[in-house]
Amino acid sequence: MAVETTSLDAATLEPELPQPGNAATLFIFITVAIDMIAFGIMAPVFPKLVIDFVAGDNARAAWVFGVFATSFSLMQFVFSPILGVLSDRVGRKPVIVLSTLGLGLDYVVMALAPNLAWLFAGRIVSGITSSNQTTAGAYIADVVPPEKRAAAFGMIGAAFGLGFILGPAIGGVLGGISPRLPFWFAAAISIANALYGALILPESLPKAKRRDFAWSRANPVAALRLLRSHHELFGLSTVMFLSGLAGVVMPAIWVLYVDYRYGWDERTIGFSLAAVGICSTIIQAALVKPIVARLGERRSVVLGLTCAAVGLSIFAFAPNSVAFFLGIPVMMFWGVAPGAAQSIMTRLVSDGEQGELQGAIGSIRGIANLIGPGIFTLTFSLFIGVLKPLNVPGAPWLLAAVLLLAAIALTLKVAGRDSQAAAAA
Repeated sequence: MAVETTSLDAATLEPELPQPGNAATLFIFITVAIDMIAFGIMAPVFPKLVIDFVAGDNARAAWVFGVFATSFSLMQFVFSPILGVLSDRVGRKPVIVLSTLGLGLDYVVMALAPNLAWLFAGRIVSGITSSNQTTAGAYIADVVPPEKRAAAFGMIGAAFGLGFILGPAIGGVLGGISPRLPFWFAAAISIANALYGALILPESLPKAKRRDFAWSRANPVAALRLLRSHHELFGLSTVMFLSGLAGVVMPAIWVLYVDYRYGWDERTIGFSLAAVGICSTIIQAALVKPIVARLGERRSVVLGLTCAAVGLSIFAFAPNSVAFFLGIPVMMFWGVAPGAAQSIMTRLVSDGEQGELQGAIGSIRGIANLIGPGIFTLTFSLFIGVLKPLNVPGAPWLLAAVLLLAAIALTLKVAGRDSQAAAAA
């Protein structure tokens, strides 16, 4: 008997973790949605707060916005791999819960901010703690079977869309009561979500599958080495970078472009952004699963990127507002691509590397968010300025479409055959 006992390995002796079910997956969805809602809540009031702090100097306020946005993206680039690798060591639950709690406490700091320095500190902390989305992705990879991950990642994308719809609307209503109230509301829902997660959320990564924490993997540059460990993984990570970089065109020039081309007022701009959020939520929540089931993951990536390129081209050449709006639902099929690509990537690494993978993906997004705004705003400025080479105000949209065409070509080159097609063969 003693011999039999010593032959058991650590994984056998370790009590099984409770199997996370739909409630746990729903919590991850809610966590990401609350992150985005809280982020969106600030949209209507944050600019006004900054303008008030700089005594109404719009030029200085624009410079401050640029510094804040760059700092936020930089923090995501640095800390996404750190949180991802940390979750491979201590488990997903503590990282998700503590990050969500930290995000809530950060909103308290911003609600009390007496000056720009406090606001800046708040944005730094937000950039760090919002990187918990990488750990949320690793949690999904832990608990969802490979063949269902594309749909699960699509639901995470739907959470982004939901936050994009609800956040600004809630922030606008609360901001009308008090400019600080939206920050308090964002803090309350984040802290409540953290407490719920601490009490209810089961751990998804058993100790037998955990890895030691190493700065060589958590370093944002070194973390990208994982993506070079496999030809297909590196190719798909490049696809995600190109897609992410192209996606920056929307927040970078959307308002500038529609004001320049069509003279939209704030109400119309708000309606257009709500339309983007609604289309995104519907497509990613309801259509990703059947599309991937029908076409397979690789073809779904190609379909999503193709629709995005077509939609962006419609934006570039739309002669009027109606034509521009028609491009929104076409473009938003873009949402099919990231989840399908991410699903393929999760199958190319081990269970103990899922956090590291999601952290590396987060770093890719951070790089795109760092360099994208400058690329697209400068392109827009060049093609509408006095010295413009051609009168093509839609040039930024076309540039983004070209990036997507490159991503399509790379997908076709590096991605393996779809599982459905292989099974049929």
